[in-house]
Amino acid sequence: MDKLQELKIALPLLLVSLLGACSQEPEAKEEDKYAVPIETTVVSQGNVSSFYSTTATLEAPQEAKVVSRIAGLLQSIAVEEGDRVRKGQVLAVIDAKRQKYDLDRSEAEVKIIEQELNRLKKMSNKEFISADAMSKLEYNLQAAIAKRDLAALQVQESHVTSPIDGVIAKRYVKTGNMAQEFEELFYVVNQDELHGIVHLPEQQLQSLRLGQDAQVYTGKQHGLAIAAKVLRISPIVDAQSGTFKVTLAVPNQDSSLKAGMFTRVELRYDTHKNVITVPYNALINQDNKLALYVINGTNASRREVQLGYREGDTVEIVSGVEPGEQIVIRGHQNLKDQSLVEVITPLDLASAQK
Repeated sequence: MDKLQELKIALPLLLVSLLGACSQEPEAKEEDKYAVPIETTVVSQGNVSSFYSTTATLEAPQEAKVVSRIAGLLQSIAVEEGDRVRKGQVLAVIDAKRQKYDLDRSEAEVKIIEQELNRLKKMSNKEFISADAMSKLEYNLQAAIAKRDLAALQVQESHVTSPIDGVIAKRYVKTGNMAQEFEELFYVVNQDELHGIVHLPEQQLQSLRLGQDAQVYTGKQHGLAIAAKVLRISPIVDAQSGTFKVTLAVPNQDSSLKAGMFTRVELRYDTHKNVITVPYNALINQDNKLALYVINGTNASRREVQLGYREGDTVEIVSGVEPGEQIVIRGHQNLKDQSLVEVITPLDLASAQK
């Protein structure tokens, strides 16, 4: 009976020991570590520039309002809006019959006076010719010639011509209209080169120089830049706005830009050549400090870095990494220092993050 009681007491103790051992066995196993999927790139070297961003309005440096120099009926119009014209090209013709009649009459008067002068000069007896009469005839000849030339000029001005190379921006009249003297007929603009007008704070005055590079962007170009240069720098600062005027020369041979456009401008101040560069999206900001994650075997090490110039999506690294090192550019939001990582392709990474 004593043995049976001892067995009854020992059996529960054995069961408790076995259950305790079973419950402790999973805790003894080391928890499997999770590798974070990432995309990487290699630290390279290149050139990075410093820019000052602002806005500019484009203007045409050459433009002209073509007016009528004489009054008359518009006989014909040779161009339309959008047509490219050359300097001296005929744009319209004004009916100049009246001016031609005046020219014919003036030419006749000149011939009459010239004939009278020639007759008097051929006379053998000069005593019958007074010096005063000869002077008056010579004066009348000069006046007649001036009148003839003026009539010829009016006939010539009946052909309205373009004063510059350019494009017909506006046509204000139609064939058959009556043109008045000095009435505006056409507006011609040359847009082969445009001027970008920029107003900068006076603090930037010492950073600018003639010929300095600039880049011009428009909304329609979707990030495509047009190379421009600083053409003029105003020597004075506006007292009210505290800004000074800068004029940029913007090439426009393909006519993609138009006068009056509102554009974004980046003035290139300086360029650092052959420096360490990384994609801007590789940077992380933790505790108000900029850092990169650098691949070290199967782990990602956090490195604090110092930045230099930034140009677009590229940034200069002054210190913190070296050329040739592998850095994380996607997936670093899920990383900590010394996190286990797995480098995968961009397509696989996009799938893993869904």
